[in-house]
Amino acid sequence: MTATAPTQADRTAAAPLRVLICDEMNPGDLNHDGFQIDYQGNMDRAETLRRLPEYDALITRSRTKVDRELIDAAGPRLKVIGRGGVGVDNIDLEYASLRGLLVLNAPESNNVSAAELAVMHLMAAARGLTRSDSKTRAGQWDRKYLGLELKDKTLGIVGLGRIGSIVADRAQGLRMHVVAFDPYVPDSKFERLGVTRAATLDELLAQVDAITVHTPLTDETRGMIGAEQLARLKKGAIAVNAARGGIIDEQALVDALHSGHLFAAGVDVFVDEPPAPEHIFLGAPNLGITAHLGANTFEAQERVGAEIVSRVLDALHGDVSKGAVNAPALDAKTLEALGGYLKLGEKLGRILAQLLPGAHDVEVTFRGEFPADPAPVVTSVLVGYLSGITDETPNMINARALARERGVNIAIREEQDSPDYQTEVIVKVTGGAKGEKERTRTVGGTVFGRNPRLTRLRDFRVELEPEGFILIASNQDKPGAVAKLSTLLGSWGVNIAGMALGRAEKGGQALFTLTLDDALTAEQLDQVRALDVIDSAYLVRA
Repeated sequence: MTATAPTQADRTAAAPLRVLICDEMNPGDLNHDGFQIDYQGNMDRAETLRRLPEYDALITRSRTKVDRELIDAAGPRLKVIGRGGVGVDNIDLEYASLRGLLVLNAPESNNVSAAELAVMHLMAAARGLTRSDSKTRAGQWDRKYLGLELKDKTLGIVGLGRIGSIVADRAQGLRMHVVAFDPYVPDSKFERLGVTRAATLDELLAQVDAITVHTPLTDETRGMIGAEQLARLKKGAIAVNAARGGIIDEQALVDALHSGHLFAAGVDVFVDEPPAPEHIFLGAPNLGITAHLGANTFEAQERVGAEIVSRVLDALHGDVSKGAVNAPALDAKTLEALGGYLKLGEKLGRILAQLLPGAHDVEVTFRGEFPADPAPVVTSVLVGYLSGITDETPNMINARALARERGVNIAIREEQDSPDYQTEVIVKVTGGAKGEKERTRTVGGTVFGRNPRLTRLRDFRVELEPEGFILIASNQDKPGAVAKLSTLLGSWGVNIAGMALGRAEKGGQALFTLTLDDALTAEQLDQVRALDVIDSAYLVRA
């Protein structure tokens, strides 16, 4: 989804695009041609709600809640939301996607800082840093306390993403054995990092001396380490949460510390931040606490501010190849490889929306070896399909969210071989009104060079350029059908730009498609259907 950037003359002549930064950060240089960037850290919510309609983009950190109220207040001008840092849990991602807003983050900027903080908590817990610090300040010189060496211990990492991978590397530097659980990471990454794979969370918990979590906060991960999971750890284990509050259940963690089942723990995050004065963590024994400081280093702050500003400005000029959270991040190479297929997918979806609107299942089959991962083509199919059945304006950002809202199930299949073409995309939709028999419609296509071609309608092979108006007609395979239809179209002055024929078997059901320069009226289409040589006829616009 990379658009051609405007020229310098275009940018200078046009009104500047406006960007609001409403949270504290180090945004770097704010002087960029064609942009007006207003920075006001810690802007209060009422002021943000009032001013946001004047801006094309909003940049936040974790403080500002970008919820429905804020998104609705922004109005139609807002196009991009940038989140400095890793998480986007302060943003209503589903609603932003539904409104067609691009959400970006800068996840790489503070990876090292966040990983080092987790390792710091691990080491501090092992040596009783918090305990010794508080006792020494209280005048108690306790030299009898025994900590733990980390060498030869086993660390369990939940989430082997960017930060989890760095933690694994640092832990190995401490001569720890590392086991990780992450069902979304391929085996090749575990092998490359020298990390043992645990098939399940329970398998990991049973064999580790310490655990640290590095996953986003989702419905799946919220409370995933609760009382039952902590009880599966060895007695005397260590637990660290420097990811998101609530991944390790707060009450369960405190109970495990009070009971002595856990040796110590470290947390950088709370469910509610800042915590209330009576928060249970504040009185828990052997618990090290920091105030969500994972990204708070001079180096990380310089990187994250400049990086998210750069990505937002690029996105406003059409380049979403970096940091897109709710849109496919297509770099120039991928776009070059898939450009024709993205166009094809949208055309196939648009045709199907006219043949069978309101489908509840969409199945996309990729046949053959594609020049790049064809997954974005699924989104382009949905863009085309939804454009005919919803009042919203679907795009590569909101198409999947719109599909989910309408209860459309999406299935993807891959077949290594394509018997007739080097590659082929086949889309089947299934639907039907309640109480009626379900119907299916299938279309397929390929790309010659960068030009889409229609290759399949139902079970019939065709080869047609999907442009303009397409008349799809079925008939018995007998002479005269095309001639009669052509004569009728000619009498109306409708020109035939192209034609493709297909049949299941000689003398059986046949199908032919005609590309027309002009549309047909409803009355004209009824006359086509009334021809004695036509069984059915549909007009679609590609």
